[in-house]
Amino acid sequence: MSRKAPVSETPSEIDITEILARIPHRYPFLLVDRCEDYRAHESIVGIKCVTANEPYFQGHFPGYPVMPGVLIVEALAQTGAVLMSKSLEIEVGGKAIFFMSLDNCRFRAPVRPGAVIRLAVEVIRARGDVFKFRGRALVDDKVAAEAEFAAMVVDTQ
Repeated sequence: MSRKAPVSETPSEIDITEILARIPHRYPFLLVDRCEDYRAHESIVGIKCVTANEPYFQGHFPGYPVMPGVLIVEALAQTGAVLMSKSLEIEVGGKAIFFMSLDNCRFRAPVRPGAVIRLAVEVIRARGDVFKFRGRALVDDKVAAEAEFAAMVVDTQ
């Protein structure tokens, strides 16, 4: 039985309830708290509030906690997946969005506990169930990381 994800009251805002319905990630691997500025098939901004009690900070790095760069890229990819799911109106039962490629990835500044990351993702190209994105992770309007990446809808049944 397929089910549709709930739709937020404000079309450009996506709350945590809708994010949980649109992508399969859960704690400790859900890396998007909410989304804003959603524009179907065009762009979205994910928000990640980085807290000191994130599990990876125990070992990365003791005495000077820094969010791992691969998790910042994963947060960009999850934001892109929310954009795809909502734009394509994917029935979430039996479908998932998988990360396909990563290009031109650059890390510009460390992300520390207490930061609020704005995950600005825009569609570069879309063909059917495959999207290519450009994403930038910003903390205090400074680029912490940037990358181009692609994702596709996959049947999981």
